[in-house]
Amino acid sequence: MSLNRRDFVTRSAATAAGAALVGGAGLAAASPAAAAGPDDAVAKGKPNKKQAFTVMGTTDLHGRVLNWDYFTDAVYADKAHNEVGLAKISTLAKQVREEKGWDRCLLIDAGDTIQGTQLTYYFARVEPIATEADTAPEHPMALAMNTMEYTAAALGNHEFNYGIGTLRAYEEQLDFPLLGANALNARNDKPAFPPYVIRKLKLGSGPALKVGILGLTNPGIAIWDKANVAGKMTFPGIVETAKVWVPKVRAAGADVVVVACHSGMDEATSYGDQLPWAENASVALAEQVPGVDAVLVGHAHKEIPQRLVVNKETGKTVVLSEPLCWGQRLTCFDFEVEFDRGAWKVVSLSSRVLNSNTVPEDPEIVNLMTDQHKKVVAYVNQVIGTAKIELSIAEAPYKDTPIIDLIGRVQADVVKAALAGGQYAKLPVLAQAAPFNRTARIPAGQVKLRDAAGLYIYENTLEARILTGAQLKDYLEFSARYYNQLAPGAPVDKATLTNAQNTPDYNYDSVYGLGYDIDIAQPVGSRIVNLTFEGKPLDPSAQFVLAVNNYRANGGGNFPHVAAAQKVWANSDEIRNAMIAWVKAKGVIDPADFAAESWRLVRAGQPVF
Repeated sequence: MSLNRRDFVTRSAATAAGAALVGGAGLAAASPAAAAGPDDAVAKGKPNKKQAFTVMGTTDLHGRVLNWDYFTDAVYADKAHNEVGLAKISTLAKQVREEKGWDRCLLIDAGDTIQGTQLTYYFARVEPIATEADTAPEHPMALAMNTMEYTAAALGNHEFNYGIGTLRAYEEQLDFPLLGANALNARNDKPAFPPYVIRKLKLGSGPALKVGILGLTNPGIAIWDKANVAGKMTFPGIVETAKVWVPKVRAAGADVVVVACHSGMDEATSYGDQLPWAENASVALAEQVPGVDAVLVGHAHKEIPQRLVVNKETGKTVVLSEPLCWGQRLTCFDFEVEFDRGAWKVVSLSSRVLNSNTVPEDPEIVNLMTDQHKKVVAYVNQVIGTAKIELSIAEAPYKDTPIIDLIGRVQADVVKAALAGGQYAKLPVLAQAAPFNRTARIPAGQVKLRDAAGLYIYENTLEARILTGAQLKDYLEFSARYYNQLAPGAPVDKATLTNAQNTPDYNYDSVYGLGYDIDIAQPVGSRIVNLTFEGKPLDPSAQFVLAVNNYRANGGGNFPHVAAAQKVWANSDEIRNAMIAWVKAKGVIDPADFAAESWRLVRAGQPVF
């Protein structure tokens, strides 16, 4: 007879004496049945029958608890009929636990949990969990994941978006460890979070099987969240760190090692970011580090049910799996092991993914979220102004659209106001903007907070950097690699016009305040023509202030010049809030105030559209 969740919780508490081992932080976590000892036959090394257990995994949840989109204030919907959220994952996980046995299943995550929706933004900024008050709210992700009995979670790069203080407050609320073997204290190069955890599973009559879970995060944090981590934490390479810690996990007694790795499989670096270490290094980890059985992969937002990689040193096959982000899929690593000659050995291992759209939401999780959900729905539905016409971002990847110009105008206005009266006040201010969210729109008539927030879905802040005209041209040439080359007269297919596989929308910048054509008949590096400022050819030696988000200013996307450019101003408030404040102050969104139509796609001088 299988245990239900309530029985499992009681049993776990009753066997806390058999606590799991946790590396690097002196943590202890309850283990379902670690206290029982081996029988005499097993102790003498005689073969034990094969036993099965499952390690389930999620990644890149990005604040999704319910199957709800706070930007549209409606049930989540996409063209593929996917569904999202931990409430869905909870139903799937309970089904697996009932099938396999509650005491034969672990549930882990590979990072990026506390950023991505207005739900998580609300509890980071509006009613923050990082407060000295005794009445600090419980973070919705902590509440849901604790209830679902997660075993461990790796740190993702977006965990640092709200600062280390918010991350530590979140960590305090968890009943399981946040793992990060390569997240180090800058002052002593020691792990700032537990590197690993070991959990014991009682399988049959043999000794408890020890499952080691090692957590690794992305070195790019040092660039993308420089303002939050510089001088406080460092993030060495994934493979280099794994080579140090996997042997330590084995030496601590782990019979099986699973790595929760916030790093994709395929691209050496993501979207052109030139890091000291490969950003997407999970395959390299499996190939180069002996002693790993399975890797739960994150960061890339891809669905890869199973990838088999042969370790170059041992010849052993390592199983990798990445479930689709936002709780759309649940990975299951299905292990079969046997105890033979005094040790547990993996007999077989495979992975699969389960689809969230096949099950209903778990009412236990839905009910837990009632109060938080209501607060956030009320918050995002505040009316902040009106719009004369509907504005859509749908065509922004290939046309200069008013909605992108609105982002540029807001950023330029904020920087101009900040520099007014100072030594840089006379320099012209330009602004960088990218089409983050292809579904974003501002409706005609009433504009709500969620409409404006949906234009800027990331937690970026604003900076001002000085660039020359020549540097701005280089910047635009780099951005124009977004487009595939297309000969004059060739058919135009909007679906294949952009090179979004290698250059995602968020790394395609236009510059508000300049005029230019992008000739997509030309090769990358020779596409920007007719570059003007205020109707005149751009002076290569002229200086400009570029309003730019902190991700780009810190080197995200590897755009030329900007990271090394002189910083003349920076702000700690999210650009999203600047947009909301701008709309509130204006009262009416009128494209006549900001629409520029300053750039276009051409082929040999002829407009594509």
